Amino acid sequence: MAGTRERTLVFLGDVMLGRLVNQALKRLPPSYPWGNTLPLLQQADARFINLECAITDWGEPEPGKVFCFRTDARNVEVLRVAHIDAVSLANNHVLDYGEPGLRETLRNLDAAGVRHAGAGLAAEEAQRPAWLSLDGLRLAFLAATDNQPEWEATPSQPGVFYTPIDPADERFQQLISLVRQAKVEADLVVVSLHWGPNWGYQPLPEHPPAAHLLVESGADIVFGHSPHIFRGIEIYRGRPILYSCGDFVDDYAVDQVERNDESFVFQVHLAGRELARLSLVPTIIDEFQARLAQGTRRERICEKMASLCRQLGTEVRRTASGLEIALE
Repeated sequence: MAGTRERTLVFLGDVMLGRLVNQALKRLPPSYPWGNTLPLLQQADARFINLECAITDWGEPEPGKVFCFRTDARNVEVLRVAHIDAVSLANNHVLDYGEPGLRETLRNLDAAGVRHAGAGLAAEEAQRPAWLSLDGLRLAFLAATDNQPEWEATPSQPGVFYTPIDPADERFQQLISLVRQAKVEADLVVVSLHWGPNWGYQPLPEHPPAAHLLVESGADIVFGHSPHIFRGIEIYRGRPILYSCGDFVDDYAVDQVERNDESFVFQVHLAGRELARLSLVPTIIDEFQARLAQGTRRERICEKMASLCRQLGTEVRRTASGLEIALE
C-alpha cells in the first residue's frame, strides 16, 4: 500500500512489578524496568502487556497461595512512562491481594488512563473488551485465562474471565461469541490468553485448534502468555498466533535450560488496516530490568525462536535487530 502510513502495535509478555522489582522502584525512576527497550515502546502506536501483579497499597495476600505479587500504587507510573495502552488482567495474580486489591488495581489503572480487560467487579466487566482508537482505526482487546478457576467472575462476584481452552465448553463459546461481536465494530480484534503451565517450548495440543477457531471467529492477533518462556509463532490465515510471549520484566530465578529471562518486543506492523509483518526484537531480563539482547546472546535467542517457528510452519527472516515474519 504505497503512501499508507505504517502503524506499529507492541506486545510484551508478563510484566511483574512486585517483590524485588517493587523494592527497587522505591529508589529508582519509573522508567527503570523498561531499560533500553523504552524508546521502542514509546515510538509504537499502541502497547499491550500482561500485568502479572496487583497495583495496590491495600489488601492481604491470598491465604495459602505461595506466590502473591503486589506493587505500590504509585508504580502505575511505570506503565504511564512506557505509554502502555492496555493491560490484560486475566491471569493468576490479579487477585493475589483479594477483592480490595483488585478494586484498587482497577481504580489505579483508570486514574492513569490505562485500559484493561480480563478482570472486573462482575462477569460482564471481566468479559468486556477494552477499546482503542488509533487514528481512526478501531481496536478491541479481549482477555481471558484458563488459570485460577476459583477466581472466575460471576454476575455478582469480582474475578477474572475464566475459560477452559476447550471449544466444547460454554465459557469458551462465550469468548468466541464476544470475539464475533467485537469484530462487527472493530477493525482489529486482539485476544489475550493467559493459558497453560509455566514451562515447555511447545504449545499444548489443545492450543492450536482453539487459536484457529478464534481467528476463524474474527481474532486478528492471538496474544498468548503464562509460560515463563517464549514459544514459536504460527501464522494462520495471515493472522499471527503468539503462543507465548514469555516474561518481560520480573525478579524470578532463572532456569538455566528453559531461559525465562529471554523474550522479545513483539511488533505487529500494519499497512493501513491490514496486517503487514511481525518483527521480533530479542530482550533479556537483568537486575529487574528489560534490556535489548546483544552479541552472541541475541543470536542464540533468535536462532531458538526461528527453530520453534519453523516447527510450526512459519518462515522467519533474520534482520539486523532480530527477526521478521511476513503477514501479507
